[in-house]
Amino acid sequence: MNRKHLSCEAGSAPDTPEIPACDYRAENPFMNLAIAEARTGIHLGHGGPFGAVVVRDGTVIGSGHNMVLVAHDSTCHGEIAAIRNAEQHLGTHDLSGCELYTTGEPCPMCLAAIMWANIGRVYYGATIHDNALIGFRDEVFDRMFGDRRAFGDLLVPLDREACLRLFGEYRNLPKTLY
Repeated sequence: MNRKHLSCEAGSAPDTPEIPACDYRAENPFMNLAIAEARTGIHLGHGGPFGAVVVRDGTVIGSGHNMVLVAHDSTCHGEIAAIRNAEQHLGTHDLSGCELYTTGEPCPMCLAAIMWANIGRVYYGATIHDNALIGFRDEVFDRMFGDRRAFGDLLVPLDREACLRLFGEYRNLPKTLY
């Protein structure tokens, strides 16, 4: 899978630090890939602990992690990067038949992008409330836009404990909050 994330890509420094091993795993293999994406991003200082993969018919067709800080792009959340990567990989803007696995429950902007891309199901680890506990303000925007129940079966919780471990790892790293 091409790891370039087009408009979110800012390049990486030649002396990229090695990503340390971790002692936790998700039960779902696609969530493990989303966690690996997020770990890459947090250890490179790209942004928050949000990684995502887009899957079609059991195959990963796109991946991405939060690159808000490195790309100087407030829209470059992990889900957006993964959607852009999948669309470029497939040569289409229509991701019908795809699912998205993400380490954190998507913010309103990412939810809108997911719906515009026609992604049918989102599996998320940590909740919007968990995001707030590590300094992200998704909850504020979520309240402004309304109730999550409106999304019906689109959002499915999965592997929260592994994603909370990821959030704990992030909490212990030096970082810039935004």
